[in-house]
Amino acid sequence: METYREDQFPELGLPGSFAQDNHSYSKKGVVRGLHFQWEPPMGKLMRVTRGASFLMAVDLRLGSPTLGKWVGIEAMAENRRQVWAPASFVRGSCALTDDVEVQYKRSLRGSWMQS
Repeated sequence: METYREDQFPELGLPGSFAQDNHSYSKKGVVRGLHFQWEPPMGKLMRVTRGASFLMAVDLRLGSPTLGKWVGIEAMAENRRQVWAPASFVRGSCALTDDVEVQYKRSLRGSWMQS
């Protein structure tokens, strides 16, 4: 399974380069978030690699027509769904099963900001 393609991500509106990969582990019912950074702004691409989790993102971009709107999906290792939370979006997850692992890529510091 390919989870990252530097040559294809920009065509999908995603950054082609990332600064960091992270990996979290949670038990059922654990909520992680809601996280965001104003300075430097960064986006995160989240996916579940073990168990199931509700992944979500909320638009906090001032002046955005979708300010305060959110998206959330049930992601699990089996369905391989991912959520992209651009810079200036709050993001988080809620573990739906025990032994949940969420991996995410963090965008480059100060680069690739979606307005």
